[in-house]
Amino acid sequence: MINSWQKSAAVITRNEKWIPGGVVSLNRKSEPNICFSRGMGSRAWDIEGNEYIDYQAGFAAAFLGHNDPDVNAAVMDAIHGQSVLMGAGPTDLEGQFAELFCKSVPTAEKLQITTTGSEATYHAIRIARAATGRDHVIIMQGGYNGWHNDVAGNVISNLEDVGPRVSPGAYPFDALSAGIPEQHKALIHVINYNDLDSVQYIVNRYPVACIILEPILQNIGIVKPENGYLEGLRRLADENGFLLIFDEVKTGFRHALGGYQSICGITPDLSTFGKAVANGYPMGVIAGKAKYMDYFVHPDKEKRVLIAGTFNAHPLTTIAAIATLKKLASPEFAVYAHVERLGATLEAGLNDILSGYDKPFYTARQGSAFCVYFMGHAPKDFHDIALHNDAAFDKNYRHKLIAEGIFNFPLASKQGSISYAHSMADIEETLEKSKKVLSALLSK
Repeated sequence: MINSWQKSAAVITRNEKWIPGGVVSLNRKSEPNICFSRGMGSRAWDIEGNEYIDYQAGFAAAFLGHNDPDVNAAVMDAIHGQSVLMGAGPTDLEGQFAELFCKSVPTAEKLQITTTGSEATYHAIRIARAATGRDHVIIMQGGYNGWHNDVAGNVISNLEDVGPRVSPGAYPFDALSAGIPEQHKALIHVINYNDLDSVQYIVNRYPVACIILEPILQNIGIVKPENGYLEGLRRLADENGFLLIFDEVKTGFRHALGGYQSICGITPDLSTFGKAVANGYPMGVIAGKAKYMDYFVHPDKEKRVLIAGTFNAHPLTTIAAIATLKKLASPEFAVYAHVERLGATLEAGLNDILSGYDKPFYTARQGSAFCVYFMGHAPKDFHDIALHNDAAFDKNYRHKLIAEGIFNFPLASKQGSISYAHSMADIEETLEKSKKVLSALLSK
């Protein structure tokens, strides 16, 4: 039983002298604040020496597992081969990656490379505005598409800040950050996922450049599209002249080699990828139809979209991404079949345990991604979760599991991520400890 993280607390305190908040990405702060020192495969260790089965996976980035040997070997070969950042001209590596990526994701005709997923979504929205000549953007309540002005709002809001469910209609822009101009907020329209009527409501009133969304809403667990929802978005985009952008930074490569779009059968105009694309090495990708991607080289200067970045397609990151995609595509490893077996076993086991108690629950899963909600039905959108999920119990459950050495982010409704490195023994241990925790919480 783990119940103290004194060394981790000391790290935060020491860091705060030099770093505001003590951590360089403030969404990493949690309670408890655990300072991890290393990871290998499905396991992670904190600086106290405690070992965890890790389902956080770097916010779902380490799909193959921490320090995957094949990815690391490719990176080490590059280091020993003196592959360095020159900062001038094209590189063969970026071309190799682009060809491999576009063959993996059939809807991607061309791509560009960034360092982060947030940069990718930033550029995708900029392309949409250039291509349509419009400024307004639709985003999802409860979604997360990055840190920039267009999307930095309405992630996990208080209902007091956004108000009750409205349909058709939009919610107030609940900013994640100060410093976003009011004029800019007026261009952003926040609606609930799975609500086509609200999309129509917005496009009837504003010149919309694009809608950007996770095709499965994975910032608040696993919220799947209802029948016809994504098809409806494609139809509305075509009828009203705005771009459909799938943010696959989380879903891309975790659910299928072709992204979730290859599962749902919907072709977006643009897509963004990150996280799993390089197994946690820092890379973002904007991909899509050539007619939109070519705005990066548009002959008319007034329509040309800038992309620049010293570290875009850094050799080590690009080599990691090539190695990752090759491993994901290899029949030898059968990555997707393996994680599906583990995910199905975990889902069935959790359902079996929880069905023994008089506590509403729903286990949501897509392949290797999962979330247990303490509500009696599949979630439809943010308001459904905010109104029905027992968030206090959810958070307590996560805290108790962490104390047992099972780590998922200690915030209600956050996604858990199985990696290729997890074993059936990991799943069985997780279920055993989940049973112990739930028995202690519910057998009263």
